[in-house]
Amino acid sequence: MQLYISGSLALDRIMNFPGKFADHILPDKIHILNVCFLVDGLNEYFGGTAGNIAYNLALLGEKPLILGCAGKDFAPYAERLKGLGLSLEGIRTVESQFTAGAYITTDETDNQITGFNPGAMREPCGYSFPARHEGKVMGIISPGNVTDMIELPAYFKKAGIPYIFDPGQQITALTGEQMLGAIEGSYALCTNDYELELVMKATGLSRAELLQRTGALVTTLGEQGSIIAEGTKETKVAPVKVDKALDPTGAGDAYRAGLLKGLSLGQSLPEAAQLGSVCAAFCVAKKGTQEHSFSLAEFNASLTAHFGRSI
Repeated sequence: MQLYISGSLALDRIMNFPGKFADHILPDKIHILNVCFLVDGLNEYFGGTAGNIAYNLALLGEKPLILGCAGKDFAPYAERLKGLGLSLEGIRTVESQFTAGAYITTDETDNQITGFNPGAMREPCGYSFPARHEGKVMGIISPGNVTDMIELPAYFKKAGIPYIFDPGQQITALTGEQMLGAIEGSYALCTNDYELELVMKATGLSRAELLQRTGALVTTLGEQGSIIAEGTKETKVAPVKVDKALDPTGAGDAYRAGLLKGLSLGQSLPEAAQLGSVCAAFCVAKKGTQEHSFSLAEFNASLTAHFGRSI
């Protein structure tokens, strides 16, 4: 199956704060907030929603096409993607900008504060799709350039291509009307539980009303797993526990890669979500969004141990 992965390509600078943010934020002084968190180090990783999803899909044996923009400092990232056997055809390089960059600080209870410079992501990818799509095709629209997030759903619907809409960090950048236009007719709306509340607030629709506009709601719940809602049916999908979760960053993207892999194999959404749980577990066990690795045999061993089956 041809998988189109729309979203950001970024360089993540991840820092760890050896304490709790809550201990240093005074609620009665929130209107004059001025806080400095002394971190215990900084690591730079390849990231971005599209890059992370594509990386995990490559580990699962897929060759998705990334749709996004990168900047003048993208060469090392490009070499990494080529090393994974991924095409750069859908990536537009904007020489006047740096690749998007995220500055993420995580405290000891896994709360996060993020600063994000969109850089080249300010530009739409402008990819020219083929006149005809051979075989099965599916897409995911993850957080990235706002124009892409508005225009790609319209293209996918016109071309008859099922797609997952994953607004994530860009929820506040979209109007309620724009968001509803992307949700309407999508194969599924994929968010975490907090993001779902933001979507409902932005669109003015209840959870039940959203379900009337999309094929399914896929809602991730962190260490509690995920819920798949289709029509009047809800299925709880268990998480895959790890001995020690080192970094939650990128777990959602890993989950979405597993979900797409399952769907590419013709599995139901709840079955595909089980692959998402396994993929996310590999991610949180390492620091960074693309620092984990697994063979198909290792993936199947975990899938078998937790869900009694393999792919």
